[in-house]
Amino acid sequence: MNELLTMLILFAPLILVMVLANLAEAQRQREEAYQGWAVTSYLVVGAFYGLLMLGGLLINGFALLVQQQPQLLEELTASTGGPNPLLQADSLPLLGVGLWAPALVGILVLLPPVRRLLARLLPMDAGSPVHAVALSLSALIVIQLLFTLGIGLNNLAESLAAQEATGGTSTTLSGLWAQQVLTAVFAFFGVGFLIRRDWSATLQRLGLVVPSLGNIGVGIVVGLGMVPLVMVIEQVSSQFNIGIDPSVQKLTEQLLGPLFNSPLGIITLGVAAALGEETIFRGAVQPRFGIVLTALLFALVHSNYGISLSTLIVFLFGLLLGIVRKRTNTSTTMISHALYNMSLGILASLGF
Repeated sequence: MNELLTMLILFAPLILVMVLANLAEAQRQREEAYQGWAVTSYLVVGAFYGLLMLGGLLINGFALLVQQQPQLLEELTASTGGPNPLLQADSLPLLGVGLWAPALVGILVLLPPVRRLLARLLPMDAGSPVHAVALSLSALIVIQLLFTLGIGLNNLAESLAAQEATGGTSTTLSGLWAQQVLTAVFAFFGVGFLIRRDWSATLQRLGLVVPSLGNIGVGIVVGLGMVPLVMVIEQVSSQFNIGIDPSVQKLTEQLLGPLFNSPLGIITLGVAAALGEETIFRGAVQPRFGIVLTALLFALVHSNYGISLSTLIVFLFGLLLGIVRKRTNTSTTMISHALYNMSLGILASLGF
């Protein structure tokens, strides 16, 4: 129940701002004055990013202070009564920059001249409030990644282990389902469900259809075919010690390890991720941001991999899923994604 409440608190502002943007888009399509709703959505996003920028600058200021007074960090750590990932961060400067720099970019892309420039590179409408807000919110993915790198993958893994040792939990089935279902809900409202599109039109926009036998076959071939390719890449990289980061494996095992221990957990890893991630990335985002940028965002959202070989593999898989989406539909990519994740989960449970 607590996990669901936490997820609702996290997703509610995102859904709200997309609703505001879609209200503006609906008026724009009717050739009515839409600037009121559009500006409101931009102000909400801008205010949020403004707070993140302030937080990032404060962290950078704290980092400078710590450089001048190293004992201050030890005193603060001792006063908290135990390990604190923020105070034990691998890089306080990166932690600060990882907040304010992407937040600044998120604000800049709301400006019409910047959007017109990006529209030359992406299949987006520079005048669309929905596209503007969606592009701006994508900066949150970069913030999540840089914040994770700033804290340090190893520090996060140790923090999760300490939390679990004191009665806390890592990723749970209910938590993962809540996250992915709300991600799908976010995608539905993002493309204008109940505002600009009815149920049928929303499914069509997201590429969600009843898959044909051919779609199912393509989904199976792509999902299962990617597994041996990944194993070969990882074997070669391990042989030559290229792109291997023990912290990635440590954090991933801490986050997902408990799910590998049961068939239900493995199924959840596949089905839940396919439901949420494919609906948002291949369904909602790709038609407006293109295959490459969508695949990049898809890779970066897996922040537990940091910047590693695993990130590259996810990016390549995202490109492949993007091609499948373009030639078929999102339902087919869901099949591929689910089978791929479940296959890796089974291999992990078997010790591979």
